[in-house]
Amino acid sequence: MKNRIALVIGASGISGSNLAEKLIAEGWNTYGLSRHPKHDIKDLKPIAADLLDKKGLGFALSDIKPTHVFITTWTRMDTEADNVRVNAAMIRNLVDVLSVKKSAEHIALVTGLKHYLGPFEAYAQEGFLPQTPLKENQPRLKMENFYYAQEDELFKGAARDGYTWSVHRPHTLIGKAVGNAMNMGTTLAVYASICKELGSKFVWPGSAAQWNGISDVTDAGILAEQLIWASSNKVAANQAFNIVNGDVFRWSSLWFHLAAYFGVEAVGYEEKIKPLDVQMPKYADLWKEMATKYGLIESRLDQLSSAWHTDLDLGRPIEVLTDMSKSRKLGFTAYRDTQEVFTELFDELKKSRLIP
Repeated sequence: MKNRIALVIGASGISGSNLAEKLIAEGWNTYGLSRHPKHDIKDLKPIAADLLDKKGLGFALSDIKPTHVFITTWTRMDTEADNVRVNAAMIRNLVDVLSVKKSAEHIALVTGLKHYLGPFEAYAQEGFLPQTPLKENQPRLKMENFYYAQEDELFKGAARDGYTWSVHRPHTLIGKAVGNAMNMGTTLAVYASICKELGSKFVWPGSAAQWNGISDVTDAGILAEQLIWASSNKVAANQAFNIVNGDVFRWSSLWFHLAAYFGVEAVGYEEKIKPLDVQMPKYADLWKEMATKYGLIESRLDQLSSAWHTDLDLGRPIEVLTDMSKSRKLGFTAYRDTQEVFTELFDELKKSRLIP
């Protein structure tokens, strides 16, 4: 591993931070690039840079020649047209800067199930709903999607410079992170903590289809394992892979297990969707009080809760199940128990004093 130099783009997020920790544990020389790097991962070499500033990016990476690059970040804009423009530019700038170095052997890109379900503006809408289980060979939807734009820039760079690539499509990442835009696990932990503080019920906020249907999610750790596996095995070169824990569940069962962890009363689907994005902002002041009361390290509710994205996932009108056959056949056999993934996350959030 001494000759392998990893560059993790977005090392402060859920997927990037978990990946950086695993790379370091396996002996990789690892750099972490973010606009505002954190310094909480031992032996990670932080780099401050903005992917939209090509000149500044080139300067920040001037002395670094990564062999393996992992792109785990994106920027949300107001419209999908702007998402496409901005996120494509981020990938294009990065591969252009790396092109000069001629050091990259493999570049991996993390996207997600919006590849199949559509962008934010048309997410899981009638008329665009795919068949499930979702498989990697399903055609792209006939609409703008910044994931497609990211992929296309990656493919162009690979054709020009000769590196191999992989694309990874997790479903609802579960892991520890603060200030992350897609953070269901922490959002539900904060919601349950508020319910416990108020003595109120832990009410299901999503759709009937999600409540009753079969689902799966992705532990950030298993995503990290697949990223490293794909970057290190020729059989995985130049392919896209779904990545989930490997088990399936129904929210109508798991919801009660989550409630039991926090000692609150669970309530299932009741006639209509009850968005967390409407409820959670009301508790901003309460969370500040709870932070003081319990000695929490983050008093800003909006830094912990990404209610809008949790609503997006839990409010879908169909069940969502992800096929993992492709990477399984090629030798990737990692597995996680989803109930344990949530429990371990909640334990870590408590240990880190992010929830009471």
